[in-house]
Amino acid sequence: MLPVLFMIGNAFKPEQPEMPVADGAGGGQRLSELLGSKRPEGYAIARSPRAFTFPRDHGPHPEFRNEWWYLTGNLEDDSGRRFGYEFTLFRFSLTPEPPEPSVSSSWKTNQVYIAHFAVTEKENRKFHVEQRAARGALGLAGAQSIPFRVWIEDWSIAEDEKNVQSSGSPERWQLRVAADELGLQLDLHAEKPIVLNGVDGLSQKSDTIGNASYYYSIPRLRSTGQLQVGGENYTVTGTSWLDREWSSSALDDDQQGWDWFALQLSDGSDLMFYNLRKYDGSQDRHSAGTWIDKGGKAWHLDREEVMVRETANWESPRGGTYPAGWELRVPSLDLDLTISPVIPDQELVTTVRYWEGAVDVEGSRGGHSISGRGYVELTGYARSR
Repeated sequence: MLPVLFMIGNAFKPEQPEMPVADGAGGGQRLSELLGSKRPEGYAIARSPRAFTFPRDHGPHPEFRNEWWYLTGNLEDDSGRRFGYEFTLFRFSLTPEPPEPSVSSSWKTNQVYIAHFAVTEKENRKFHVEQRAARGALGLAGAQSIPFRVWIEDWSIAEDEKNVQSSGSPERWQLRVAADELGLQLDLHAEKPIVLNGVDGLSQKSDTIGNASYYYSIPRLRSTGQLQVGGENYTVTGTSWLDREWSSSALDDDQQGWDWFALQLSDGSDLMFYNLRKYDGSQDRHSAGTWIDKGGKAWHLDREEVMVRETANWESPRGGTYPAGWELRVPSLDLDLTISPVIPDQELVTTVRYWEGAVDVEGSRGGHSISGRGYVELTGYARSR
């Protein structure tokens, strides 16, 4: 749920419109500048609900300025050693129109891709981050619908070659990521159907028409495979969450960032909620979420239905104070949750700086104890020292 790729355009001159640049590794750039409501002319805009078609919509939507494929998950090895992971691949369009076919250079493209990969080690209390960026030319990076595949160099999410996907069949994908001492190979099998967030998949982010995205999730993907961290290899199993969005704009000038929660609970239900924050400290009325029951049926949650209270904070050594504990209540579901980070420092220092981390969940629903795991994303808190 983090369109940070507005940041990367200046690295690929001269095709792009003017955009702000982060202040180096500190990544203290404000999201209101990165995701402002001003949209370059010529891009498609998310104005109203649309018909989704799968597997086609797993692939790219180049008429929109940006989109992302976003996987997070909690994994364990046979001994119970705990890991979290995030893999995000962003597509960014530098201009509304692709280069003319007559252009001779095979490097010419209006598409740029960037990927973030992070792993949390609970027992060692370590957090690892890798980043890549490439042009969408010469096969270096790209996206396609059938068979589904999105990649940047040898990092990819792709349809399992053994699965000939037909309309309505569960998604079976493979995640492949490898860096110097960090790697992950997962087989992903959807255990719940695709969920459309917002109103029939249209997720409005502010009062301004067009400040919206098309947004869907797969809340549970059974995940099995191999993890490499610091020269050690682990056979892991667990559960992942997929978020997919595409848009040409997202935030208004008075919006600072958001807190995004994706929680998988022990009773088989799932909860997604994003709390949009304004600079004056208030909550934007377009904050919203989705509740998914054990069988996969989904309900939209308005801002008023979900109450979130911070219970702790973490001070980044790079500058900025992040929430580091929450109480979340949904009275209509008789749901009361306490959410805690697996480790405090899960801050990604990439093109921009943000916190994205594995969390544990305890609480009750309908008077019965409940537990869970998930991921939380925090944007707009980073500050330069």
